[in-house]
Order: sequence, then structure tokens, then C-alpha cells
Amino acid sequence: MEAATLSRIGLAGLAVMGQNLALNIAEKGFPISVYNRTTSKVDETLDRAHNEGQLPLTGHYTPRDFVLSIQKPRSVIILVKAGAPVDQTIAALAAHMEPGDTIIDGGNEWYENTERRIVEAADKGLLYLGMGVSGGEEGARNGPSLMPGGSFEAYNNIKDIVAKVAAQVEDGPCVTYIGEGGSGNFVKMVHNGIEYGDMQLISEAYDVLKNVGGLSNDELAEIFDEWNRGELESFLIEITADIFKVKDEHGEGWLVDKILDKTGMKGTGKWTVQQAAELSVAAPTIAASLDCRYLSGLKDEREAAAKVLSDAGLKEEVGSVRSGIDKKRLIDDVRQALYASKICSYAQGMNLLRAKSVEKNWNLNFGELARIWKGGCIIRAVFLDRIKKAYQRNPNLASLVVDPDFAKEMVQRQAAWRRVVGLAISAGISTPGMCASLAYFDTYRRARLPANLVQAQRDLFGAHTYERVDREGAFHTEWTKLARKSG
Repeated sequence: MEAATLSRIGLAGLAVMGQNLALNIAEKGFPISVYNRTTSKVDETLDRAHNEGQLPLTGHYTPRDFVLSIQKPRSVIILVKAGAPVDQTIAALAAHMEPGDTIIDGGNEWYENTERRIVEAADKGLLYLGMGVSGGEEGARNGPSLMPGGSFEAYNNIKDIVAKVAAQVEDGPCVTYIGEGGSGNFVKMVHNGIEYGDMQLISEAYDVLKNVGGLSNDELAEIFDEWNRGELESFLIEITADIFKVKDEHGEGWLVDKILDKTGMKGTGKWTVQQAAELSVAAPTIAASLDCRYLSGLKDEREAAAKVLSDAGLKEEVGSVRSGIDKKRLIDDVRQALYASKICSYAQGMNLLRAKSVEKNWNLNFGELARIWKGGCIIRAVFLDRIKKAYQRNPNLASLVVDPDFAKEMVQRQAAWRRVVGLAISAGISTPGMCASLAYFDTYRRARLPANLVQAQRDLFGAHTYERVDREGAFHTEWTKLARKSG
């Protein structure tokens, strides 16, 4: 093969995400080689490249032909299912690669697997990147948010490509070098955890508006459209408005009302909550969203519980609460509650990233993370620009809640927030995400908590000792003896 006809980069793994990312790269003017174990996927991708504008994409049917069609130092992106398939793909490709070549894993991989593979690749003289890719199929094709971590040299080899392929926002492409090791995968994992929180909070806003406010799908579509023109402007709010506009093609009414209320999940939300626990970081909004997905899966049990409790005399309170509602005010209150709850969810995600960054010496730049999430990804939102600025003002910000700008907003919105949560509770509508966010805010802002009593209990039954507010040192008290004496 003539050197002049070699591809600039390769991509292996041609499921929807892989195909779309390959076409995106080709469309940006970078000749690309593609490979897939199932050859029909290669043909399918070639057809698409032809039909979508004669894009510079070549298909290859063996790992060897694929690797040898790429110019040196070679960079190969793999987009296959996380876990063992990644190791198998690496083994198949690495057999034909040379020292100085790079492997980039674009899947949702557990960060420690990436750290293991970095070491294994280095033994063969290969460079390695674990690159989070967000934005779904649409993002992959038209501009995703990219989170590459691992070898800085590997990043520099593909910097020109990812800068063009990523979503573009007014302050640059939605890609940056995240840091060493598995930091790219970890940041993508936390992004997904924040996404869980966001989706849960939006579903609660919907629940309150629909069941307490009595709003129709037409009204909901209109409200979410309006919210998407203000401070809540974001991808998730935008698609939610669209969902309320779709009629059911198999019957009367709207499609959203015909969807079974059982949520699926791929695992990144669970990993986020596990990591928060490992690092002793409170992430109650993200944890509540995960719990809700678990509870949603118990559809049969929930239907049985509804019947048992109704037979036991439980009355639905929604109707009586609804009768006294000022719709317009409720809608505005819910908007404010959603916004304040979201800030708490993002604060929890950022604090988790900070704790991990300290543990692993990754030196994450939080303002830059907020910036690359402004486009391409699922949590893209206008207020990420304000998060970016908050971290630019103070890179060591303890929590978004105490950034002067966000603090003002939380204070302005808390009355509405409390009204919505109170109303939902009295109507028997669960709002675990909003409640978790509010409890987080109320706990974090209090200078003194009832933890003194917990410490006393721990000292009484386990002699765990306690500290005092008025003198140095650790103390232990014979609580039971003293209590009996004074009794």
C-alpha cells in the first residue's frame, strides 16, 4: 500500500456509536480505517460513508490489514462492550502494532480496567487512552463531548482530530486532556451519575405538575419548552418537551402515558454511588436516583402494595391537595425547585471528582470539565457555563452551594423549593431526588448538627471517645454509671 494512501486514524467496533464516530471523523476530513469482527458491519459502514457524501473511509476485514492501513505513529479507537471484549480486541490489534502506537478505548469502562491496560500496553511499548464519549448516537455523529485520560503523548497524537470531531461551543471544542490514568473514564462515570440525578429530578417535576397540578401533556410540553428558554435550558429539558408532544401511533392519546414505568440501567450510576461511599463523599441526590431505578423495577410488588395499602384504608391525598392549587404559582415553584435541586446534584458530582482527584493526584480542572460538558453530552446545560466561572473564580471551591453567585440563587429559591417538597409530601407523591437535594443543602449549611448525640451514643456503647467544643483532646465517659447515679 502506498504511504500516501494510509489512513490518519483507525476505529474498531462498528455498533451504532462506532459507526457514527467513524463517519464524524471522516466528515471532518481525516481519512479513517474501520474494522469489525462481524464483516457485515464493515460493509454497512462503507455504504453509509458512500451515501453520506463519499467520505474518506476504508473498510478492513482482518486486524492485520486494518492496523497496517494506518499511518505511524498509529492511533486506533476501539468501541466495543466494556470488560473482556475490550481485552480481546486489544490483543487482536496489538499483535500487529508497534512501539509508539496508541490504543484509545471509547467505551464506558471501569477506570481501574483502564489503569491495568495502560500498564499492559506500556509493556509492549504502546500508549493508551481511556476516553469517555458522551452524547449518544447523535453526539457521536455530529459532535460529542470527549473525556480522554491516560497518556498525554497519546492525546497529543490525536489532539487535532478530537478538537474537530468534538462538539463546538463558544469557548472551544468540548474536549480536553483530563489527566493521568483512568481519569477520563472516571469523569465520564461521574457525568453519568449526574445525568441519573438530573433525569430523576425532571421526572419528579413532571410527577408533581401532572398529579398535583393536574396538567395535561400539551401544557407540560409548553412548560418544558418555556423552561428551555431560561435558566434551565439544557438537552434533557429540551428532549422532555419533545416527549410530551408525541402521540401514540398504536392507539388513542400520548405515547409517554403508554410506557411501562420500569427503568433500565447500564451500571455507571451504581459505580458513581459506590465510589462516593468508598471516598466518604455525600451524594444523596445521585443515590436517590439509583434507588428509584431499583424501586421502579419492582412493578409487580408496587401494584400489589398499592392494593394492600388501599385495602388497609390508605386514602389518596392528591385530589384534596390539587383542589386548592394555584397552577401558575405551582409551575414557577417547581421550576425553582428543579433548578436548586440540580445545583446540589452537580455539587455532589464535582465533590466526588475532587475527592478522587486528590486520592489519585489527577489534578483535575473542574472549570474545564464544566466547559467540555457545555456541548455534545447528555447533561449539557446553559448553567454549566456558570459552574465553569465559579471554579475559575475559585479553583478550590468547597462546594458550588457556597460560590457567591450560586449561594444567592439557592437562598432566593429555597422558599419555592420547600413549598414544592412540602406539597408533594402532603399529596403522597414521592420526590426522593428533590428531598435528597434539600436535605443535603440543609445539612451542609448548618454550623451545628445533632452529630454530637451520635458521638455520645458511640462512646457509650463502644468507648469510641469524642472531642469537645471547648477543649483539646479525646474524651471518654462512663455514661451509664453517671446516668444511674444522677437518676
